[in-house]
Amino acid sequence: MSALLEFSGVTKSYGQGDVAFQALRGVDLKVNEGDFVAVMGPSGSGKSTVMNIIGCLDVPTTGSYRFRDVCIEDLSRNERALLRRHFLGFVFQGFNLLARTSAQENVELPLLYRGEPADVRAAAAKRALAQVGLAGWEHHTPAELSGGQQQRVAIARAIVTNPTLLLADEPTGNLDTRRSHEIMELLASLNRNNGITVLMVTHEEDMAAYARRVVHFVDGLVARDEVQEQAAGRLQERDHAVE
Repeated sequence: MSALLEFSGVTKSYGQGDVAFQALRGVDLKVNEGDFVAVMGPSGSGKSTVMNIIGCLDVPTTGSYRFRDVCIEDLSRNERALLRRHFLGFVFQGFNLLARTSAQENVELPLLYRGEPADVRAAAAKRALAQVGLAGWEHHTPAELSGGQQQRVAIARAIVTNPTLLLADEPTGNLDTRRSHEIMELLASLNRNNGITVLMVTHEEDMAAYARRVVHFVDGLVARDEVQEQAAGRLQERDHAVE
């Protein structure tokens, strides 16, 4: 697999002088096309900073971040926004849905920002909702949906633009165990069947078990980068095949 993104000696500092805080201390990291990576670490370890830089919401203080061989720190703010709009999808712990807006209208939002016509937006939103198991729920508002369904709407919104990379920040943090595993199975399926690269921050070992790789951050550095030969999603796929 070819590299989708790569960090080379990335540092990130906040503040100046004696009060400066170094969130990243020289991170080297490569994520390949089609990978599924879980990022773990204690609070203050640097994992959220890494996600912000990967998501083009921030830039390194020193070092280099390349996305498909484009040096991100050389891009303007508007160019980074365009990269986010066309290549990245975001899923958050808190769902971030518009409360008085239907599931379909929530999913259409990224396409609205792109300037797509109404009929194109509607058709794409329906396809994305069907893809996450919510066909027939297009006109329900978030208040009419369970937590798991709301997160499915959020995932549909993230994939409606056919992103290359899906960034998920604690996507199961507000869900019970059953719904958490349903969401992880969905993410694993999108990765496996649609070829979407997934990068996920999580504190939960059983959620990280779905990833192909687990990268552990400690004190602004990669402490461990482990390949999981038997990720949960592939175990389930194997068990279904045996049945």
